[in-house]
Amino acid sequence: MGHLDHAAFGWLTPALSYVMACIGAALGLRCTMRALTATGRSRRNWLVTAASAIGTGIWTMHFVAMLGFRVSGTDIRYDVPLTILSLVVAMVVVCGGVFAVGYSRDRNRALLLGGVATGLGVASMHYLGMAAVRLHGHVSYDPVLVGVSVLIAVVAATAALWAGLNIKSPVAVTLASLVMGAAVSSMHYTGMFAVSVRVIPAGGALPGATAMQFIFPLAVGLGSYLFITSAFVALSPTADEREASASATRSVESAAH
Repeated sequence: MGHLDHAAFGWLTPALSYVMACIGAALGLRCTMRALTATGRSRRNWLVTAASAIGTGIWTMHFVAMLGFRVSGTDIRYDVPLTILSLVVAMVVVCGGVFAVGYSRDRNRALLLGGVATGLGVASMHYLGMAAVRLHGHVSYDPVLVGVSVLIAVVAATAALWAGLNIKSPVAVTLASLVMGAAVSSMHYTGMFAVSVRVIPAGGALPGATAMQFIFPLAVGLGSYLFITSAFVALSPTADEREASASATRSVESAAH
């Protein structure tokens, strides 16, 4: 059996991956809050931004954590199409859950269905990402820990959607984001602890790209997207601020007449 190291760079990759999960969660919650006070095209745009933020945060968390994954006795490569597919899956399933909550009239039912579907999608993203791993050996999983990781994903997704519906204050959003980041990280590492590898020595070159060739640049790009979008959301006026500005403008115009 190959020795697995989940944090080859020490606490750097777990800490950084947790930060990315928290940023994605916070941005997703803020955008969902904006969506619920908007209508028409504006609501749709905010929901798309929320879904892309949460999906990007979850995917980036996973693969930043994977930068620290090592197996003794073998190199590791990543299948590029499967890795990109895992990102697409993360985006699509989170988008489905967010839109279900944002547009459904029966929000409790939408919360339940959206949470389960999104959680299963997040777990699918994780295990698709693991299926993209190429190494000299055979990968197997502990089914109990896999089941626990899927359960954590469903609970975390449901909690995220509930928070998007019910949390309003900035302090509450921050606390919820920290909890959600911890939940997503717990799901990832539970899934990783389910992994065992039987190394089969081989001299041939592995197919795929190294983490530094592919995963690191993509994670940096998506992380930059999260930071830039966070700045945009922070600087854009809320519905209350727009209404206050419009009221002030009307008052000035009335006084002028």
